[in-house]
Amino acid sequence: MSMQALVLTQYNGPLEFTELPRPEPARGEVLVHIAASGLNPLDTKIRAGAAGHARHPLPLVLGIDMAGVVEAVGAGVSAFKAGDQVYGMTGGVGGIQGSLAQYAAVDADLVALKPSNLSMREAAALPLAFITAYSGIVDRAHLQAGQTVLVHGGAGGVGYVSVQLASALGATVFATVSERDRSVVEALGATPIDYRAQSVEQYVASTTQGVGFDLVVDTVGGATLDASFAAVKHFGYVVSALGWGTHALASLSFREATYSGVFTLHALLSGEGRAHHGEMLRVATRLAEQGKLAPRLDARRFDLGSAQLAYDALTDGSARGKVVVGVA
Repeated sequence: MSMQALVLTQYNGPLEFTELPRPEPARGEVLVHIAASGLNPLDTKIRAGAAGHARHPLPLVLGIDMAGVVEAVGAGVSAFKAGDQVYGMTGGVGGIQGSLAQYAAVDADLVALKPSNLSMREAAALPLAFITAYSGIVDRAHLQAGQTVLVHGGAGGVGYVSVQLASALGATVFATVSERDRSVVEALGATPIDYRAQSVEQYVASTTQGVGFDLVVDTVGGATLDASFAAVKHFGYVVSALGWGTHALASLSFREATYSGVFTLHALLSGEGRAHHGEMLRVATRLAEQGKLAPRLDARRFDLGSAQLAYDALTDGSARGKVVVGVA
């Protein structure tokens, strides 16, 4: 049996409709009939050949996040059955087939049951963002109720989810945004900070009386990570998903604060810790069904035939929320 997929044969080249053999689930895998593929900025970097750390060689099928319906289960899988609606961060890196295809055989440890109150499009927008947020906020920083959190890039994919997760854990949340996105984070109950209108010192003084934040979540990298070191309180915590540059640690050291990097691809690339991905997504499902977690979606709808336009929406900056490609 065969299936349709979009295949990239050269970096920055077209996404070509291709007939591929439909995969069969091996031991420990589920075969998923994919309904939606969630796009992330990393997908565009992989397509451009600018993400060597993703180790996804040509020819390749893009798409890290997905939601769909279990078609069949492999030997040893008892947690899922045919007909289950699932979602996860399941491929698109490390030579693992991505989700811009009709089917994928994926490690059952990487998926969870889809939130019953979210559509396939909404569910496909969550996995990488939630896993990144949870890995930093819970696994590394062990956020406690009552603490203060600053999320840099609160209207972005990971930032938007980080604001909701921190709020659900009982923190008081602040988020840096542009003026046009103030209402986005205000609707989540967070206090917006216009990073262009105020210096780090100014907003730390006005929001924390100069003490700093218990936790700073950096989703931007570069100079924003340096700003995070200046915004954290004494003995506080900074986590970053983009801490790949060269940074001066003096301000962090003087505060006796702790820094942790988050590399969300590790489980996919190494095979280590994959079951924790499924555990994190089960938390996401619970929070979503409690009305405490939802993605912010770009209003435009794309399918496999217009997937190129979906990638353009990410690269040209026109996206207002997560971009999702319908597959089924």
